[in-house]
Amino acid sequence: MSPRVSVVVPAYQNAAYVEATLDSVLAQTYPDFELVVADHASTDGTWDLLQRYTADPRVRLLRTPAGGGAKANWDRVSQAATGELVKLLPGDDLLYPTALERQVAALDAAGPGATVVACRRDLVDGRGRPFWRARGLAGLSGVVAGRDALRSAVRSGTNPLGEPGCVLLRRDVLERTGWWDDEVPYYIDLATYARSLLEGDLVALDATLAAFRVNAGQWSVRLARQQADQAAAFATKMRATAPDVVRPEDVRVGNARARLAAAQRRAAYAVLGPRLRAAARP
Repeated sequence: MSPRVSVVVPAYQNAAYVEATLDSVLAQTYPDFELVVADHASTDGTWDLLQRYTADPRVRLLRTPAGGGAKANWDRVSQAATGELVKLLPGDDLLYPTALERQVAALDAAGPGATVVACRRDLVDGRGRPFWRARGLAGLSGVVAGRDALRSAVRSGTNPLGEPGCVLLRRDVLERTGWWDDEVPYYIDLATYARSLLEGDLVALDATLAAFRVNAGQWSVRLARQQADQAAAFATKMRATAPDVVRPEDVRVGNARARLAAAQRRAAYAVLGPRLRAAARP
């Protein structure tokens, strides 16, 4: 029989962290899951490290040919999932032990009208040490109508639901809506959640159940500017996709907040950059 949950890991050049990522999945208190890992033609030894997991019946290893960007591997590993529910976990992030147990319970309690569950996460450095705890959700709590959650996300100018490790999705909705949406590359996660939110409710679970690993490059000044531009592109896309949900005012507010978030990110980088760069060194 198929497991209830598929945790899918699109690995790429994750040799430094992928074992910690997979170990965090295999340590879950929730037992009814499979772990599917697809290595995207890594050249740093990631595939070799994955071989230590071949004896575990919960684990399947796949290889994705080079090319196609993140979407190619995210789609590949998600399409291989056999569970009713899917959690995509990048190959350097972490789940805390009760993540699946609590998110599945929250989805079940919300009923079949809920399509997305999101939680808070810690931001950690290359050594796994938290430097910013319990981030995410931007005031969203409990069961929230999906369209209201989408409007709130656009108005936030960021991604209040967090990276994929924070989110549990219904596989059938993910498949029906076209898998991962990378039209706005930095928003491949939120743009995909948005499709599910247009079909059902969000469950915003006020618990910190995952960790997102940040490196210095992700918080660079150059990238902060690009992310503000892509936040605006995402807002414009959502206005065109769901004009009855996202209003012009929502786009204006979101764009202003995206610019503010970029400035805050630059300020944070000035303080945290040395720590993040040091953590990345052997």
